[in-house]
Amino acid sequence: MVSFNKTSAELDAVALAALLGVVEGDGQPLYRALCDGLRRIISDGAAGAGSRLPPERALSNALGVSRVTVTSAYKALQAQGWAEAVHGAGTFVAIPVEKTSWGAMMRAESPGVLDFVNAAPEASPFLSAAFTDALTTVDSALAGHGYAPSGTHGLRTAIAARYTERGSPTHPDQIVVTSGAGDAAHLAFETFARPGNRVLIEHPTYPGAVEALESVGALAVPVPVDAADPDAFVDEADRAARQNAPTLAYLMPDFSNPTGARMTATGRRRLSATMARHGILTIVDEVAADLVLDGSPMLEPFGVPAPGTATISIGSLSKTVWGGLRVGWVRSDRELVARMARTYAKRQLSVSILEQAVALHVLARYDDVLAARRTWLQGQRDLLVSHMRADLPGWTFRVPDGGLSLWCSLPEGITSEDVVRRAATQNLLLARGTRFGTGYAFDDRLRLPFTRPAVELGAAVRVLAETFSGAAGEGHTVEPAEVVV
Repeated sequence: MVSFNKTSAELDAVALAALLGVVEGDGQPLYRALCDGLRRIISDGAAGAGSRLPPERALSNALGVSRVTVTSAYKALQAQGWAEAVHGAGTFVAIPVEKTSWGAMMRAESPGVLDFVNAAPEASPFLSAAFTDALTTVDSALAGHGYAPSGTHGLRTAIAARYTERGSPTHPDQIVVTSGAGDAAHLAFETFARPGNRVLIEHPTYPGAVEALESVGALAVPVPVDAADPDAFVDEADRAARQNAPTLAYLMPDFSNPTGARMTATGRRRLSATMARHGILTIVDEVAADLVLDGSPMLEPFGVPAPGTATISIGSLSKTVWGGLRVGWVRSDRELVARMARTYAKRQLSVSILEQAVALHVLARYDDVLAARRTWLQGQRDLLVSHMRADLPGWTFRVPDGGLSLWCSLPEGITSEDVVRRAATQNLLLARGTRFGTGYAFDDRLRLPFTRPAVELGAAVRVLAETFSGAAGEGHTVEPAEVVV
């Protein structure tokens, strides 16, 4: 990784040159090749947003190229949004911001359209009964004003009990109920992030979280995560923390979206201790923590071994029950929760009382709900894997032990931008790989959720195989696994 000058936060020219290697034009101007190399290093997370690029003369000497080449490369980076020149101060790393928000990509379901943009499963078979039961018990709330700023006592008690069962003793006063996990993440950033603050994030990561921190003016510091070796993230995060001095971190230690990476118990303990050592307030997204598909046990909540660690946990019923049930929450110590509760009360008086009542009934049978969801998702995952291996053998991926999607590496010469554009002509909607990273990283990747109905999984793979016939296999028929309720 690139080292920093601790007094000026300037990228070291010699270390940066070592990462770039020999800069060769290969048929294009030399400055373009240098620009592409710098952009690759930034998008991979090796150079954090806000760090200062080396002076032009220093980098030209380290690379053995002319100063004009470096000057032109810096200007090209600026034109693409990857750098910003500050008069009298130098050139600084920047991260391009896409204009289309993640939420704007969500559409109402339409007949004949295969929507694979969102990794969102159908409603749990237990949900209908929960609505019915809630209607019979909600009468007791109708005599009141209908507001519960931090959530109803009954629901906060049930959520706290789940944390306690997992090994993290929790009181209802340590919970604030929100309108989903995205709302919870935004609440945490709104309360604790300030303009210019640096926030460690996994790279790749959930796009909505990046947009949330950008909305409050914070800067993302991407740290690479490898699903094949998830615990390697600990050392990478430690290095990034020393180089960038972040105040916050947003992490998904359990089945990270989109990679499906899951840290070991040892890895998450080391990461928790690392964040504590750097004084970083860690926001832990546990939305997928319950979606274990390999039969392994649930792991302890992040930060349990270090009770003094500043941690905010985010949870939701969107993936285990249904995205249309807008119930999420944050869990932390009383002081941090009180601050978030004050922030939340300024913009929302209460999450729907009826939906909270439904959530309470769902949690009463949550073990059964999870068992059914896991069985269904495991069948869906295996079905998609079978289709992919038969029809798109040139696409590679790691079969995740949990979560909701495959994170695919595309064949050489194919970009996610091209895949998305061409698939849309066949009514298959996908999210570009770049949506899960900063700038233009991961254009060679694509997320394929296995949350759509079984027939749509096969149809989507057929569209991709027909669209990119050069990578198509022979095809086959696979029967979906039976759901056990």
